[in-house]
Amino acid sequence: VVALVAAGCGSDEGDDGAGTTTAPASGIRVGLVADAGQLNDAGFNELAYEGLKRAEAELGVQGRVVEANSAADYVPNMVTMARQGFDLVIGVGYAQADAVATAAARFPDTSFAIVDVNQGDLKGTPANVQGLLFREEQVGYLVGYLGALSADRAGTSTISAVGGFKEPPVDRFIAGYRAGAEAAVPGTKVMWGYSQDWDDQAKCKELALNQIASGSKVVFQVAGGCGLGALSAAKDKGIWGIGVDGDQSFLGDHVLTSALKGGDAAVFLTIQSVVDGTFAGGTNAVFGLDQDGVGLGTTSPDADADDIAATEEVERQIAEGEITGIPRTLG
Repeated sequence: VVALVAAGCGSDEGDDGAGTTTAPASGIRVGLVADAGQLNDAGFNELAYEGLKRAEAELGVQGRVVEANSAADYVPNMVTMARQGFDLVIGVGYAQADAVATAAARFPDTSFAIVDVNQGDLKGTPANVQGLLFREEQVGYLVGYLGALSADRAGTSTISAVGGFKEPPVDRFIAGYRAGAEAAVPGTKVMWGYSQDWDDQAKCKELALNQIASGSKVVFQVAGGCGLGALSAAKDKGIWGIGVDGDQSFLGDHVLTSALKGGDAAVFLTIQSVVDGTFAGGTNAVFGLDQDGVGLGTTSPDADADDIAATEEVERQIAEGEITGIPRTLG
């Protein structure tokens, strides 16, 4: 049973009644599985949804979003769409890995994709699943570099990060953040902690406030919707915050920058591969700086121009392979 099904966000072929014409229908049906309440998280899930909407508009696919009330809904939601003949089912996030593996094994003729999970790590390594991965450590390095320079200008050498759950994508962000900070200002102290939550902003705000009380002058949120609370704490205490996934500069000038993660582009390109017949199950698609899969968001007008320029030079060096070996784990 599908838990919560939003109406397909595309429209039928032809005039939509507003004087415009929709893209011709491709006949491809795509389902996106998200967690309840996360489609407006100003980040990860919302970006995946934007990728689906773009595919509807430009490729003419028929899309459906299914919101799961709990992890117990993942498999039933995916199985329902597979039974209904959806051509591609996309799971959003590490927590859906087991569900995708289970559903893919039951429906080998349906294509599946999983954002933020290595296909080779799935149980049974199903040949009809493609993993969509990102070089989070690269953009983590950049925001850590800029964060350390900014903290140094404020007369401190302490910055921090608020993660959601301890999962590989989160730790790749934080590992890069720590490495970039240490490269920019040797001796920088980097604190981090986990809220164990993606939704409750109060939990992330409390964690950030504790870090700020311990001397942090920059807080990097890596906790989805919960992390908006960390950025709120930064604003309240007059320090820098760093957004994640989407460009969160709209929250105010206290947002130094954001670590962008192109979940929208990854979802769109995956759908496009199904439409044009090039979908590659049993593999991973990896998006880094050189593919514009990650990058820096808008920088605050209050940020130092020299620090921004220095960080942009480091961005070029990473993209061109001059800086390599950025840590991907916190070990």
